[in-house]
Amino acid sequence: MNSQAQTAVVDELVPPGPFREFWNYFSSNRGALIGFVLIVVVLLAALFANFLTPHSPYEQYRDYVLTPPAWQEGGLWQFPLGTDEVGRDILTRLIYGGRLSLFIGMMVVSLSLMLGTLIGLVSGYARGITDTLIMRAMDIIMALPSLLLALAIVTILGPGLINASIAIAVTYLPHYVRITRASVIAETSKDYVIASKVSGAGVFRLVFITILPNCLAPLIVQASLGFSNAILDAAALGFIGLGAQPPSPEWGSMLANALEFIQRAWWVVTFPGLMILLTVLAFNLMGDGLRDALDPKMKL
Repeated sequence: MNSQAQTAVVDELVPPGPFREFWNYFSSNRGALIGFVLIVVVLLAALFANFLTPHSPYEQYRDYVLTPPAWQEGGLWQFPLGTDEVGRDILTRLIYGGRLSLFIGMMVVSLSLMLGTLIGLVSGYARGITDTLIMRAMDIIMALPSLLLALAIVTILGPGLINASIAIAVTYLPHYVRITRASVIAETSKDYVIASKVSGAGVFRLVFITILPNCLAPLIVQASLGFSNAILDAAALGFIGLGAQPPSPEWGSMLANALEFIQRAWWVVTFPGLMILLTVLAFNLMGDGLRDALDPKMKL
């Protein structure tokens, strides 16, 4: 047997690394790959918006108000997706709107994930009265309609992008708390945790070094799905005027401003709606792929 054949045999016998195994399962889901590609496209477009767009998102061309898309009869190639009610380029505003939407998603997921994980760790490890009080508070939050709760919080804090993100993060907090608590309870009774306790590991090391890493898989999946929900809820708040404020190029506020022109200028409503639809769908598809790749039961 030559050296190349021996190498091939050894490669087959050696199990793949964790990242390669994850990628093999993730890439086998075509929907997840499509979602991942769409997210990368939106992310790159948002990061390099200054180089991709020929106009400013706030620049108004009064001579080209409600200009149709370039391919429609009478359209101008200067505005590929047309202009809005005050002559702003829709393509430019959509690309810059991706920045705001991704920022909202990142802020909401970061706040709710960090706080929810911390509270869930305390609840699942401490148990007793502490666990009861925390979970009853989470039940109260979950009993309220999420959008109405977000509306109430934004009304108290005042309209704006940051306040809307905080409000949405509060509504998502119980999901991360419940997932973390359930994972901690399940992991606490396992042999490796008991061995760590016997060896004298402190509470901080036991919770954050031993237990937490084994609870991350469901949290990652929930975070990817929460990202899409955050973008959708932020668009809803922007649509009713409590999210990003004009003239910010946010997709929800773009829809709200274009409602009165829907019958004579279809493009001012269609393209922001499509961007919301595709972005939310992309994160949902990627979340399904992450669930399949990270859940051991899906690999059997």
